[in-house]
Amino acid sequence: MATATPAVVAVIDIGSNSIKLLVANRGADGGLAVLHTRTFDARIGAGISRDRPSLSETGMASALSAVRLLASEAAAQGATELIIVATSAVRDASNGTDFRERVRAAVGVAPRILTGDEEAALIGRGLLCDPALRELRNFTVCDLGGGSLECIGFAERAIRGKVSLPLGCVRLTERFVPDPTAPVPSNALAAVAAHTREGLVASGFDFNETRGVFLVGTGGTISTARAIFGRRAGRKFDASNPLVTLDGLRDLMSEVAALRLAERQAIPGLAAARADVFPAALATVVALLEHAGADAVHHSLCNLRYGIAAEALGLG
Repeated sequence: MATATPAVVAVIDIGSNSIKLLVANRGADGGLAVLHTRTFDARIGAGISRDRPSLSETGMASALSAVRLLASEAAAQGATELIIVATSAVRDASNGTDFRERVRAAVGVAPRILTGDEEAALIGRGLLCDPALRELRNFTVCDLGGGSLECIGFAERAIRGKVSLPLGCVRLTERFVPDPTAPVPSNALAAVAAHTREGLVASGFDFNETRGVFLVGTGGTISTARAIFGRRAGRKFDASNPLVTLDGLRDLMSEVAALRLAERQAIPGLAAARADVFPAALATVVALLEHAGADAVHHSLCNLRYGIAAEALGLG
């Protein structure tokens, strides 16, 4: 017997650096209609760069508190199905299954711990929900999170290749930045960039095919850069330019790396909880664009949560 498609689906994404909610249904045009979103900066991925990472009690408690609140918000929004997923920090942690059971006990739903391939594929599906990209046929998507970087190539709006790499900004900050509260030395940024390039080359993902192909970026780093540039142009986020240039990212990286953490936290558009990892995140994105031969990236909000919601709602 076929399972009925939920009228309203809620997706909670437990990422390494933040926990996000999307509540959506099928719109009148047959596409995904967003009813509600919310993001908490709850860093469950601290320590992710260790050889045998494990989730701290503090991190898990913070994450469980956020999940409880978001599940309550989802119910208040009329969600008829709640889906919870976890990504790099939880799948890499030695106690990830223990955390999964704690979430189940807290809200009655056990998170689906996504593999890197599943995460990349669902991010790709989410991008297809973006109305601003509806006319695009061939493009490449890059999603940078706290624990991993996903790259997905599209040809005629079908996935032609995908890869998930351990190049997230929390992971690389822990590995290469000696003191995240101090200005970040240029050799640390260079080490992040070199490690990123090495990972991209070793991945086998054919970035040669991205040359001349539209590059789309999702995740907190591009979103934050867009927010900062928008504030400086006197625009609210929704009215800001979604096209973020490589030159702009290079300049922003140099600017924020020269500041102490408290000074970074005062930058309009930069969330205080993200300021410690932001220099390494920018170094990663700059290295990625340089490797891909792209001089700009188009920001989209439609990433993992959107792909999971589209799958649950049976959208094409």
